[in-house]
Amino acid sequence: MDPTIPLVVSEVNADDLEGHPGIIANPNCSTMQLVPVLMAIRDTVGLERVVVDTYQAVSGTGGDAIAELEGQIRAHVAGEPKQASVYPHPIAFNALPQVDVFLENGYTKEEWKLVTESRKILHLPDLRISSTAVRIPVFVAHSEAVHVETRQPITPDRALTLFAAVPGVVVQDDPATSTYPLATEAAGSDEVYVGRVRQDPSIPDGRGLAFWVVSDNLRKGAATNAVQLAELLVERGWVRAASSRHPAGSPA
Repeated sequence: MDPTIPLVVSEVNADDLEGHPGIIANPNCSTMQLVPVLMAIRDTVGLERVVVDTYQAVSGTGGDAIAELEGQIRAHVAGEPKQASVYPHPIAFNALPQVDVFLENGYTKEEWKLVTESRKILHLPDLRISSTAVRIPVFVAHSEAVHVETRQPITPDRALTLFAAVPGVVVQDDPATSTYPLATEAAGSDEVYVGRVRQDPSIPDGRGLAFWVVSDNLRKGAATNAVQLAELLVERGWVRAASSRHPAGSPA
């Protein structure tokens, strides 16, 4: 969150890379998959408020968490007690409303990252945004339930068209065939998947949307974005820090 360090998602704010001082920050995984979709709304009808609840895979904690979930599943099948050391409670067949440590404001560090990082990446420092982060017994790929209040009216059909036009975003939305993003299918992919797009009737004048976002937290949520940023730096000739590309006294 250092204001001098670009925090960048390749599809959203690539131009922020230009002024880097030699360090570029890769955002948190749950932020990474959310902001490309929010960008599409921001750029067309504006954003007033966002509420996002995350359902996060254990791989976000690391290899020990994956092994712990596997061990607890085996223990359950064998009728043995489930042992927990990575998380404060067994994660198998459970949902833990705690991702990372609790802060003084009652939010977890993960939840507050999503709030502050989204504001910085979207260039919306006053965006009203709230989050609840939940760890679930999925190995790979985070899922998010998102509720958005917009400045101007927007229909689900228009939102689907906007989402589909964002590079790296794939729409999967057909209720008739139970087609929507799934963690098991997103795992191993570099894309962000969005579906279950519908009007939020709790917000008047057609200014509310609800939708579901899923992405591989190890790929787009981490490694893939870092590679994409490196590619952009090379393509635009911005590999060196801005101070060395534009020394004091030289034309910008």
